[in-house]
Amino acid sequence: MRKIVILGCGFVGVRAARLFARDGWDVMGVTRSADSAGALSREAFHTIPCDITSVASLSAAKELQGADAVITAVSSGRGGEEVYRDVYLRGLENAIECLHPGRVLFVSSTSVYPQNDGSWVTEDSPAEPSAPTSRVLREAEEVALNHRGQVARLAGIYGPGRSVLLRKFLAGAAVIETGGRRHINQIHADDAAGALFHLISNNLPLGIYNVADDSPVTQLACYESLSATLNRPLPPPGPLDTTRKRGVTDKRVSNAKLRSLGWTPAYPSFQVALERDAALLAAARAGDTGDAPP
Repeated sequence: MRKIVILGCGFVGVRAARLFARDGWDVMGVTRSADSAGALSREAFHTIPCDITSVASLSAAKELQGADAVITAVSSGRGGEEVYRDVYLRGLENAIECLHPGRVLFVSSTSVYPQNDGSWVTEDSPAEPSAPTSRVLREAEEVALNHRGQVARLAGIYGPGRSVLLRKFLAGAAVIETGGRRHINQIHADDAAGALFHLISNNLPLGIYNVADDSPVTQLACYESLSATLNRPLPPPGPLDTTRKRGVTDKRVSNAKLRSLGWTPAYPSFQVALERDAALLAAARAGDTGDAPP
């Protein structure tokens, strides 16, 4: 039986764990706290709490060693650069040092692309971000790539119980920034998990992969769609929010590489997800768009 360790069984990680377990893998999930591990006790895979920022903690978790693959799908919470460095960079380095996996898949972000002209970006496009948090992600990417690794650069994640756009829209906190020309790249949590499963289970080549849906849209088009679907007024115009932790960019992320290797998103656009995912729309109508568990 193939064994996989998933560091970070959160919104995407737990969905990936379910896919691997369904496919017959021996799955070990890792959470930050005992409470989080306990909340997953009914799942069809094992989960333990472990501090990945601690070499001692990881070394003591003998059941995590000897895995065919390790996926790091961790989250920084609301932390800044130093938290990112601890969780993403040192956490990955510790996992490689202590667990000695056959393969590493580091879950990164499309925020590493700094382009601001609305252009299409591929895995070969320059990734030299200015935001300190995104620079840490790039450092971690290089660590993964230097250790027989893959990197999955995820677009903005959404799903039932979690959507920044829906939350702001329904709370009346959304604004259409500078005419709404900036492009938004998103990925449904189920499709993100499916991409991680596809990369590992099919033993795809090492390297970087963008994980985004087929249809980057402008902020204006996105809010127009939400307005029509939920029968609510458009947000008012407003200034650009320059305080985003991972920086402000304007690009369209191409998923052509991963698609060419057999991955297909079930939700090719945010609008399609609103139409097909009944749980997403129900959560939106109920106002449940925060950081709910999967």
